[in-house]
Amino acid sequence: MGIVRRQGLRNTIISYIGLGLGFVNTTLVLPNFLEPQQLGLTATLSTIAMVYAQIAALGFASVGIRFFPYFRNREVGHHGFLPLLIGVPLLGFAVVTVLYFVGEPLMLHWYADDAALLQPYYAWGAVLALFMLLYSLQDAYLKALYHTAFSSFIQDVVQRLLIVAGALLYAHGTLTFSGYVLWFVGVNGTISLLLTGYLTYIKELHVRPTRAAFRIRPLRELLSVGGFTLLGSLSGSIIMYIDTLMVGAQVNLAAAGIYGVAANISTALAIPARSLNKIAFPLLADYWKQQDMPRMADFYRRTTLLNTVIGCYLALGIGLNIDFIYSLMKSRYAEGIFVVLLLLGSRLFDSITGVNGLIVVTSPRYRYDLIFNVSLSILTVALNWFLIPKLGISGAAVAAVIAQVSINVARTWFVWYSYRLQPFTWRIPLVLGIAAAAALAAWLVPMVHSLLITMLIRSAVLTAVYGAVLLLTRAVPEVNTIVQNLGRKFRFKQN
Repeated sequence: MGIVRRQGLRNTIISYIGLGLGFVNTTLVLPNFLEPQQLGLTATLSTIAMVYAQIAALGFASVGIRFFPYFRNREVGHHGFLPLLIGVPLLGFAVVTVLYFVGEPLMLHWYADDAALLQPYYAWGAVLALFMLLYSLQDAYLKALYHTAFSSFIQDVVQRLLIVAGALLYAHGTLTFSGYVLWFVGVNGTISLLLTGYLTYIKELHVRPTRAAFRIRPLRELLSVGGFTLLGSLSGSIIMYIDTLMVGAQVNLAAAGIYGVAANISTALAIPARSLNKIAFPLLADYWKQQDMPRMADFYRRTTLLNTVIGCYLALGIGLNIDFIYSLMKSRYAEGIFVVLLLLGSRLFDSITGVNGLIVVTSPRYRYDLIFNVSLSILTVALNWFLIPKLGISGAAVAAVIAQVSINVARTWFVWYSYRLQPFTWRIPLVLGIAAAAALAAWLVPMVHSLLITMLIRSAVLTAVYGAVLLLTRAVPEVNTIVQNLGRKFRFKQN
């Protein structure tokens, strides 16, 4: 757990700095300077590019992390691993790009009511997809090298600062909206170049291809595993992002913008897990290679408990203060309050069920994850198709909740059934009980004349009750150890 603690701590600190910046982006900057329709356009373009990049990657980002332990040898440039990791997806990108432009009339027809707004930026979607592809492949390579903090800093801090800068330039008239969209695309190119520079700095930019890469693991095997991984990750993206696309198509881009803001607020719960997953993925791959099931089981339980503790706190903090959050933006965005609450519930459930997906994907039975994802992606599309016309953006949120809960129940059961690994101990219900008590104490705080003062008091009560009871009950031993160590250091400095 040593490397996980070091890298995880760095990633978590960076992620929470990014969380603050994300809050500024989501509540203070973008919804105040951009109309819902404009936010809906950038969200739709970004989602299309993300799916585009995933298809082009052919699953190689995940395959790279899974198989890198077999290539690892710095002295010989990891046997040409990086050129293989990037080269094959670039060929895939060329093919997908042709299909993307051939399919332009169909895509614009899907967004018939807003086609005139989307069409001028359609070609830039391909450029954005290329930047996202290159970033994801380099990020995967860094994960495999256990260098995750810098990519977290680039994605969670630098990218958000640059987006804020672009929005401020637009608000002051320096950029037109078209200029802001191009700025948004350029930001993704910038962070990709920064990762390339970092790889050069740490002397891991080995770009010379070698035939040894095909001897260590045949390309056919990599493509086979990548194909399954692609379908799985693509299905996962459908589950996670199809709601934004379908809201834009079935309602309008303005509704997609409102939904996107709500989804961004709820993503605060995903940050701790995302930070952990950057180091957990290659670590689990090593556990499988070594067949070290006891350490994997311990890792599964510890990380699930940690995610539960942090997830409960963030979910309650956001949910109890949702009125204050929405008071900081244009009034129309308040239509997304119920969406935030629904999505918080689904993301909290994801935290409580732990790294089940990563265990399945890195296991010998990784193909079964495809069955789960494909089935649930079909269910997600069907639910969105049925619920959005009836319930609007709330229908998309309900569909997302059902999909998230279903896939986590299925994966958790599968991991237990196949490998007798499960993440739950008596500490999980204890933490949930403590969270419920802290939530009740904070909710009982009466509303005062100021939403800001109410938010500060409720947050203070939530933090004090939740933190104190966690420490007193020793629900999370690692937290008590950290507090005791800090206390010793403080007393040492005093003496």
